[in-house]
Order: sequence, then structure tokens, then C-alpha cells
Amino acid sequence: MKAKQLHKLGIPKGKPTRYALRLIDAALSIGIEKQQLRPTLAKIVADPAAWVNDDIFCDLARMLLPRDHPDSLYRPFVGHPEGAAPWRQWGEDLDPQSQMQMANAVTLPIAVRGALMPDAHLGYGLPIGGVLATHNAVIPYAVGVDIACRMKLTVLDMPIDTLNRQQQRLADAIEKQTRFGMGAAFKKQPCEHPVMDEDWSITPITNQQKDKARQQLGTSGSGNHFVEFGELEVKTAEAAKAISLPEPGTYLALLSHSGSRGPGATIASHYSRVAMKRHPELPRHLAHLAWLDLDTAEGQAYWAAMELMGRYASANHACIHRNLLRHLGARAMTTVENHHNFAWREQHDGREVIVHRKGATPAGEGVLGVIPGSMSSPAFIVRGLGNQDSLNSAAHGAGRVMSRRQARQTYRWAQVRDYLEHRGVTVLSAGLDEVPFVYKDIEKVMSLQQDLVEPLARFQPRLVKMAPEGERPED
Repeated sequence: MKAKQLHKLGIPKGKPTRYALRLIDAALSIGIEKQQLRPTLAKIVADPAAWVNDDIFCDLARMLLPRDHPDSLYRPFVGHPEGAAPWRQWGEDLDPQSQMQMANAVTLPIAVRGALMPDAHLGYGLPIGGVLATHNAVIPYAVGVDIACRMKLTVLDMPIDTLNRQQQRLADAIEKQTRFGMGAAFKKQPCEHPVMDEDWSITPITNQQKDKARQQLGTSGSGNHFVEFGELEVKTAEAAKAISLPEPGTYLALLSHSGSRGPGATIASHYSRVAMKRHPELPRHLAHLAWLDLDTAEGQAYWAAMELMGRYASANHACIHRNLLRHLGARAMTTVENHHNFAWREQHDGREVIVHRKGATPAGEGVLGVIPGSMSSPAFIVRGLGNQDSLNSAAHGAGRVMSRRQARQTYRWAQVRDYLEHRGVTVLSAGLDEVPFVYKDIEKVMSLQQDLVEPLARFQPRLVKMAPEGERPED
């Protein structure tokens, strides 16, 4: 068919015609009969709304809908009915770009309330350290690319002087019992966990990722992901009781940070594209905040996939800790863990909302969590204070002060080794983009959120393993 024939059918000139011509070629290439095209296109012109969910002709149908139709590709963007939902930040000297991203996010028509944590820095769509409550909608990029990125700390029943007397034994456990880097996997002997017995066919994309998930279970990826041993200092009997330890003291602990690996990233990318396709009306600065309504098939599919990735990320840490402890012949005295890239159904301001915490720690009243610093600065076990202004959230770490590219251009390992040695930290491997100087002062970050969390214990890294230099980050 030619352009004039399409115009006679009622397909407007310009983009709809150009798209229809490409679509005809694509339809013929997958086996649609040529004689079927004219009557099919005529039906789409007559009733485009009936075709908006068609696998092949959906976009053409949406081009032909009236501009005020909710599925129209050309509908205008209508923002928040009050201009913007309220939001609050913790800290006065936050990165201006992250502040702008938060200010943009609350202009969405689905936005209910927001908060920006003191570790905030630039992200895709929602800033890292951004918290956003929405009405009946989930934003894949506000959850994050690494769905269910997570912290886990385990206290071992081994003497604290193991860190000095048997450092090589601890290093061997890390090197042999987990993997680091893009595509890192246990291909010959995958880790075993009940999460792999769940129904991964809940969506086509999760079904496709099951084999990769099985092989990557128990691995740590790249970017800011790590496995490290260190000293956990618990000063009071009340704090010890809160984290299920017998008494105050200094304990040997294992801390890990990773998420849902390749499967989570694939799911995030897929549903982000779906969301952006559903919301072509969004201006460029809001495009990465495209959402999926939870009463649609796509929204339900993403939610199910996200929750599966949450269980998978938890299983990933469980395998890492189980395997290292088994290798050492150690027992877990207690554990503390939490997600910080996820969305939750919660009650706030008397209504159910979807709370996105992208690089933010859940901090409901009495809720335990882990907030890390850098490879040389402390992490903290914290107890949430249930501050409603922050949507029961807190920082998820120290927060970056420079980009990865800038870090690699600025620092060399010769500048870092003496600094680490002076602080008693041994790094088995890491990238220059993760050296301590690229992060904010975790002590200052903690001081800025005293109304959000209460520190219970302090973890000082001593033996650190991250992805080797040159690995592309996955966080």
C-alpha cells in the first residue's frame, strides 16, 4: 500500500502515515496476508480504541485516538492538580540536581507526598535517596534498576581477634564462596534455595530470567556491591537486646550489599520501557518517571515481578552468608537485613499509598535496618523512629559526592593505600570509583537524620571485597 491509499482509508498525513507504512512491512514480514491489511486498517480507523491492546497495531491505534482519550499517544500532559504534592528534605547542602529531580517527581498527577534523604544524589527519574508516595501506581525507575538492592549483616560466633589472626582464612571464604562482577555466576554448581522452586512463570520476562537467576544466586555483582568482614560494636545492654545479642561488646560480623543481579536489571528495563510507552505525554524531564497503574495488567505484572525479585535478592544474601559461614564452620548469632530499592503498599495520611524508596531505608517505628558508609567508614545498625514526615524512611548510605567517571579521573590507588592501611582496612579488590573519598561523611549523614533513626551498633569494615577495577557498575 502507498501513502495515498492510507490517506483514503482515513489515516492522517505525517507521523501516522509514516508509521503505518513501516507497520505494513513489519506485518508482512511476520506472515500477515497482504489482502488482510486494507480491511484491518479500515477497522482500526473506524474504532481505534478497540485496538489499543493489539500486539501489532496498538501504537497506530493510539495515534488515531482523539487527543483527550486516556490512551492517545498525543494526549497532553496534565500534572498534579495542586501543581505539586508536598515534600521535605533532610539536610541543607544537598546536590541541586537531586533536589530538582525530587521537585519534578511531585508534579506527577499520581504523586501524594515525597521526601529526600541526606545521602541524596542524582539518579534516573527519582534521585537516589528519594522517597515518593503515589496513588495506585508504581514507577519502575522510582524502584530502581537494581530491584530490591539489599543489606544484610550477620554476627558470627567466632572470636573478634579472628580478623587479625586469621585474616587469610576470612579472605579465602569470600574469594571461594561468592563471585563479583558483571555476569558473575555459579554455572557448574548453582546455589540452592527455595526461591528457585517458586513460580517464575508469573510473567514472561521472569520466566525467561529463571535460568540466569539460578546461576547468579549467591553472587555480588559490581558497582557499590560488596562483601566484608568487620567489627560490630554494641555499647549498651538495651541495644544488644534489640538486635538479639546476649550482651554488649565487640563482635565479628559479616556485611553484604547486593540485589537482584541481572534478572532484576532486565525486569526493570523491560517494564520501564512499557511504562514510558504508556505515557508518551510526559515531558522529557519526567520521562523516566513513567508509571504503571496497578489496576492494569502491566502494573500487576510488574508488581508480581518486583516482589519475586525482592524474595530473590533476600535469597541471594542468604546464600552468600550461609556459604561463607559454612566454609568457616561458624554459626550466626543474629542477623539484620533490609531492602532499599523497592515499593511497598503502606498507610499514610489515612489512605493506602505506594511508597517508593529508591536508595532509602525503611524506618518505621521499631524497624531494624543497616546503613553503610564506605569501604573505610562505618556502617550502622539502626532502629526506625517512625517519622511520618519522611514516610517512615531514612538514608540508605553515605551517598556519592562525585560521579564514577570523575572518580576514575581524579584518584589513583597509590593515593588510597596509605589511607586504608592507616584505618586498618584491607581491600581484596575494588574499583577506583568506590574509594572512600567519593562518598559523603557518613557521620554527618547520620547526624542529619537523628529524627528518623536511632543507631544501635556500629560496624567498622576490616576486610573488603568488591568487583575488580574495570567492571561496569550495576547499582
